[in-house]
Amino acid sequence: MRRVVLAIVTTVTSLVLLLSFKTHATSSLATPPAASATTGNTTGTSAAGSTSGSTSGSSTGTRTVTGDTIDTRFGPVQVKVTVTNGKVSSVNAIDYPMNDPRDQQINSYAIPVLNQEATQAGNANIDMVSGATFTSEGYLQSLQSALNKI
Repeated sequence: MRRVVLAIVTTVTSLVLLLSFKTHATSSLATPPAASATTGNTTGTSAAGSTSGSTSGSSTGTRTVTGDTIDTRFGPVQVKVTVTNGKVSSVNAIDYPMNDPRDQQINSYAIPVLNQEATQAGNANIDMVSGATFTSEGYLQSLQSALNKI
């Protein structure tokens, strides 16, 4: 009888301790690595065939810059940035992996999120999209290279 009572008390105590355990949140999981402008890939053409880094407009008007094409594990990623009066007005991925149905599924969600976050932030300091790590890393690197050309 004593063993049964001891086992029950031990179990209840263990459960209370387990359920009251609080983990510490780490912010480094949500922070993407700094995008580097040095990629080693300087092919210089976009999906449309225009020269990377092409610009239009003046410094006070609208200027569009295409970032470097970044090769990822699943395919190339390239970003085009439009700056109006010194402020980022739009960011669009012009090339990204769409080779198979899984790529299409992931990037149909990830690319609009990345475009929106980059446009709102106005820089490459944005969160990566969970489940689209390789695309997000390529996107951030191409975005940073485009911003460096402005």
